[in-house]
Amino acid sequence: MMNLLSETEIAIRNSGHDEQCIIFIGSENSGHCCTWEQFKLMANQEYYAGYGAQKVATDLIIAFSDETKMWRFEYDGSECWTFSIPFNPPKVTKRINRLIATDKEVGWVSLSEMNGGED
Repeated sequence: MMNLLSETEIAIRNSGHDEQCIIFIGSENSGHCCTWEQFKLMANQEYYAGYGAQKVATDLIIAFSDETKMWRFEYDGSECWTFSIPFNPPKVTKRINRLIATDKEVGWVSLSEMNGGED
């Protein structure tokens, strides 16, 4: 089992950033977003990061003030954070209520699908 918050904090440090560098958490595509404080509350839970269906939202990114971003990477169902550039902020933002798929959703679910396409 993996704790999404712990995994994220380690990935942020490994990227050379800290939480003060974060400018966006959410989906570039749908505009769903949250603050770091909101993210910490939702992400502080265990999920299975091994092979199988991806549990964390497929389009979840964290963007930094230096125009880099980290995003969810999945290979054969094993998931983690990876890094890329540039960040393109969405024109419209929407609130995130949850980050991890329910048993009913199985996996490979976007933030929009988890949180409703329209807000």
